[in-house]
This record gives sequence, C-alpha cells and structure tokens, in this order.
Amino acid sequence: MAKVSFLGLGVMGAPIARHLAKAGHDVTVYNRTRERADAWVAQYGGRAVATPAAAGEDADAVFSCVGADGDLEAVTLRNDGVFRTMKKGAVYVDHTTVSARIARQLAVEGRDRGLLVVDAPVSGGQAGAENGTLSIMCGGSPKAMAAAEPYLKAYASRIVHVGPPGAGQTTKMCNQICIAGALQGVSEALRFAQSSDLDLDKVFEAISGGAAASWQMLNRWKSMSDDSFDFGFAVDWMRKDLGLALDEARSNGATLPVTALVDQFYADIQHMGGGRQDTSALVRRLPK
Repeated sequence: MAKVSFLGLGVMGAPIARHLAKAGHDVTVYNRTRERADAWVAQYGGRAVATPAAAGEDADAVFSCVGADGDLEAVTLRNDGVFRTMKKGAVYVDHTTVSARIARQLAVEGRDRGLLVVDAPVSGGQAGAENGTLSIMCGGSPKAMAAAEPYLKAYASRIVHVGPPGAGQTTKMCNQICIAGALQGVSEALRFAQSSDLDLDKVFEAISGGAAASWQMLNRWKSMSDDSFDFGFAVDWMRKDLGLALDEARSNGATLPVTALVDQFYADIQHMGGGRQDTSALVRRLPK
C-alpha cells in the first residue's frame, strides 16, 4: 500500500481517487472547495487537507485533475503548491487536459526537484472514470512512466506511453481533433436524414456497422435524435481543448481547418446557451 494524494475532486478526479483507495492505497485528498474533499473522505475514507502542499508531504505519488493551466500551476508551483513538499523520487501524474507548454515546464521543474513527472490526460469521460476503464495517453521519461503505470492500472483499460514530456498532452489534442470532426459529420448526417424523411433508427442500423461508424455515432446518434444533451463532457470544456490544439498548431506549423471551423460552431452553441451541454449539442446549430 502506498501513500498517494489526489488534487481536484471533480467529475473525473473523484472517481479516479476512489479507484486508488479501492486498490488499497492510503489516499489523501485536496479540493479547492473543502466541503467536497470532506464529503469524499466521509464516503471513501482517507483524509482531507487544506492545501496542495500538505497533500504532498510524505506522499509516494501525487495525482491531479484540475481545470486549466492556471489551476495546475497553482496546485504545483505556487507558494502552497505540492512540488514544494514532495519527497525526492516521488511520482507526480497530471490528468488535466492542459497545454503541452506547462506539461513540459512541470517535467523540468520536477526533474530539478528529483520528482518523476508524467503528463497523462485521459479519454473515456465520466463513465470511463466511474467504471475504471479510462484510456490514458502519457508523456514523460521511461523511468517516470515505469513508476506511474502500476497506479494507473487501478482505473484504466488502456495506458500508452506516447513519448517525452508534453507528448501526452499533444496526443490528447489529436483525440479532441478527431472527436470534433466526427461529431460534425454525425450532426450533418442526422439532419440530412431528417430532411430526407428517413427513419432515424433504420438509418442508424444501416450505417453504424460499416465504415461510417464511430464511437460518437454509436453512443450519441439516439440521444442527438432525441435532442438530449446531458451526457458528460461539456461544450465549454471542448472549446478549451480545441483552443489548446489550435494554439499548439500555430507553434508546430500544423494546419487544422476543420478543427478551427468546428471550434467556431461550438462558439455558436455557447451563444445559444448550450455551454454546459455535452459536445453532441453541436447538432443544435443545424436546422431540422
């Protein structure tokens, strides 16, 4: 049993921390809203602390899943950040989707402190976190990856070491680019079928087993047909992620015309009041 800490108990972080506790680890939790940390401890055990720095004391491994670059910097590098108290040789794994820049910065800062740092964004959504079936794309040194992987197995069905520090984050950008394009295609196909007076269930049956199939089609066609958009990952967060990809593309010279277009379509959904709806709400901007 290891002493582990988890920073950030949102819809992803709370169930991941639960899997770590279920695996037998001694779990300490920190959340910006203390009441949420106390509620987690009341349900799953362990202890809650008031600062990230307190969470880092004597921990063998620390995990985080917060909001954006600024939140991650706050829990790691600022005065009460966890990097100030973690012991040499400890593992730090970040599951937040952030810029590759800050992921690389944390790897350097961690190396200078004798820490093993892995950027490890996830795919699979809230259901994957709850069920312990996340896909994790990891960036970091081989040594850091070897130290982190035994912990990750508690809540992941796929763990891939994709490259050096920052590679996990750029791979997550690839993931979001693919999702954006797939959802736009499903949205247009759905509205085209409706305009053609086709039976949507029959269309799904006909095309979901062939080359047109995707996770988005298989899992969202029916809910999109029903105008139901309460299934996890929100438009607001997708826009954040696509913004990261577009920023990185400006640095590495990649061209992302479809991603840029779909990002603006998501802006339309935000203006329609759908920022907290899930990403399949993209279909809302297309008239029936």
